[in-house]
Amino acid sequence: MLNRLFKLEENKTTVRRELQAGLTTFAAMAYILAVNPAILANTGMDKAALVTVTALTAALATGLMAFLTNYPIALAPGMGINAFFTFTLVLGRGVPWSEALGMVFINGVIFLLLSLTGIREKIIDAIPHSLKIAVTCGIGLFIAFIGLKNGGVIVANPATFLAHGNFASGPVALCLFGIALTAILIARRVNGAIIISIAVVTIAGLFVPAGAGQRVTPWPTSIIDLPVGISPVFLKLSFGFLTSTHAIMMALPLILTLLLVDMFDNIGTLIGVTKRAGFLRPDGTLPKAGRALLADALATILSALFGTSTVVSYIESASGVEAGGRTGLTSATTAVLMLLALFFTPLLLIIPAAATAPALVIVGVFMMQSVNEIDMTDFKVALPAVLTLLAIPLTFSIADGIGLGLLATAILALGLDETHRMSNLGYLFAALFFAQFFHLWPFRA
Repeated sequence: MLNRLFKLEENKTTVRRELQAGLTTFAAMAYILAVNPAILANTGMDKAALVTVTALTAALATGLMAFLTNYPIALAPGMGINAFFTFTLVLGRGVPWSEALGMVFINGVIFLLLSLTGIREKIIDAIPHSLKIAVTCGIGLFIAFIGLKNGGVIVANPATFLAHGNFASGPVALCLFGIALTAILIARRVNGAIIISIAVVTIAGLFVPAGAGQRVTPWPTSIIDLPVGISPVFLKLSFGFLTSTHAIMMALPLILTLLLVDMFDNIGTLIGVTKRAGFLRPDGTLPKAGRALLADALATILSALFGTSTVVSYIESASGVEAGGRTGLTSATTAVLMLLALFFTPLLLIIPAAATAPALVIVGVFMMQSVNEIDMTDFKVALPAVLTLLAIPLTFSIADGIGLGLLATAILALGLDETHRMSNLGYLFAALFFAQFFHLWPFRA
């Protein structure tokens, strides 16, 4: 039955190999079960419910990808997008988390329509390739910066804005140990390096003082239990930003940024993983790309309904491909393991920031690795890229980073009479961000 359903013989694979690949992918991305709730809980959302929602949305979306495309690609709430949701939408712009979920839902509907109509390609083409890479790298810097901040490695300083924390304190020392351990495991190509590091640091935290008679990691009340209910966040999305023209104009650039980051993330992952698996055609096109994008769009809508930031395709799926995964059975295996992990929620809830912060730093490094694709010898390429790279972490806003990069690209193209460097749609996006920055259009309250 599995052979017929997933065409195993046609793809020259076996059930055993696919199951092993699914386990490998799960081990590589299981950190999201701890990290995503830790990030989103900053908005005031219920952390325990977020653990369940993270696993459920990952399982459902990965199942969709498995049966719609038969590709070995897993999905889960995206790193970078969850940071945008928390630190830009909610904490930065003051959007209630319920309305932020509403924006994610609208983004998913738009993504679905664009995927069905083919307009998606035009929007992606409107952004210069170097700027797409810069956005990915900038988000990587942003995530790494948040990791260092959460771990206490970087702290606020009134004189210099930032300074290093107290490395001798228990939580900070554990965080630094976690970064070093994860880096060594990854350099040694150990499967599941990030989740192993999280487990080691969490266990070590049971014996390391955090001050005031507390330990870095509290003792769990139990090890195995029934999954926590999702009622605190399920179907809690609201659409207050649609009540007036002013509110819609304020929300428009934020939804646009969600859409762009979502598309770049998914397209980049699909191309990277399917190329590794040998699915890309010689001309660079991807068979069943429409179905893959449909699965991504449906996953985005599901994530908003369940109560989490956007679910996207995960580059960690490449680890399963390296282990021999070639069909949707790999993805289906990962989905089942995500659901089984829910019974260990009591353990997931005690994982401290000192254990999740290193994961953020390492994921940020992975996202930065594509920076060598930017031609820094060409000033016209380097300036917008560097502005984007710097602006995303320093303004704590992915939207502002994209906007500054687009503006710089447009100004250089117009000033040098090289208007062909951007499409008309690209200039439109740049104009929208210009209006936002200079308050020429009431985007902000």
